[in-house]
Amino acid sequence: MKHIATRLRRMAALVCMSLGLCGPAVAEEYIFGVVPQFEPLRLASTWIPILEELERRTGHRFVMSGTPDIPAFEDAFRGGAFDFAYMNPYHAVMAHDHQGYLPLLRDGGRQLFGILVVARDGGIDDPAQLAGKQVAFPAPNALGASLMIRSDLAQRFGIDCVPVYAATHSSAYLNVLLGRSAAAGGVMATFTAQPETVRNGLRIIHETQRVPPHPVVAHPRVSEDVRDEVRRAFLDMAHDAEGQAALDRVPFREIVTATMEDYQPLRDMNLERFVE
Repeated sequence: MKHIATRLRRMAALVCMSLGLCGPAVAEEYIFGVVPQFEPLRLASTWIPILEELERRTGHRFVMSGTPDIPAFEDAFRGGAFDFAYMNPYHAVMAHDHQGYLPLLRDGGRQLFGILVVARDGGIDDPAQLAGKQVAFPAPNALGASLMIRSDLAQRFGIDCVPVYAATHSSAYLNVLLGRSAAAGGVMATFTAQPETVRNGLRIIHETQRVPPHPVVAHPRVSEDVRDEVRRAFLDMAHDAEGQAALDRVPFREIVTATMEDYQPLRDMNLERFVE
């Protein structure tokens, strides 16, 4: 019961922080940021068990830091607010350039790609049909769900759409389901995590090229010893059923060591023109 109460307090604290109602955690704690792909309670239910397991395995304390949307998350890592963070691959490039953040781990069992979804019975079958129409994205700089989709629409299909930013992947999908947008950008991990009623109401009409998925990164102010402890703890979690079950929810299906070289190809994709 005490364990459940502790977890509920942490989840409540995350929601509070995401709304700007709480102050920062104490300085001696390691702050762990998570890109807000989903609503705060869902992120908390995924990540708090993992952070608790990291605490048990390393002896260090990790506090999840909530941000209300992806632009706020970007402002936070640009300012070096996080000691550790889980972020999209292009964010990792941006974070490295701004603060020297270093990739530690990623999923080696899948790749990230953007998807473009439309209403199942909406009559749109080709991305070219979206010329001049409203398309929902979670945020301007979400890699697969926004930057890569917007790049393909402009450079591959030669069209301009009217972008609207819905704050989360879930909200972008709902924009289409409710008829507010003609299409939405997303990624397969967030799409398959939607309720069945949402998935069944949508249809994928385009997929972008593949890139290595979201890494866990560390700020260079974190000592190399602590970075290594955290890396080993994540890798060790994959060796027991309960730990892997927690990692699967991220998802980390096959967690492996990551380096900045894994994300170097993103610099060659010329996405800068779409960054806001």
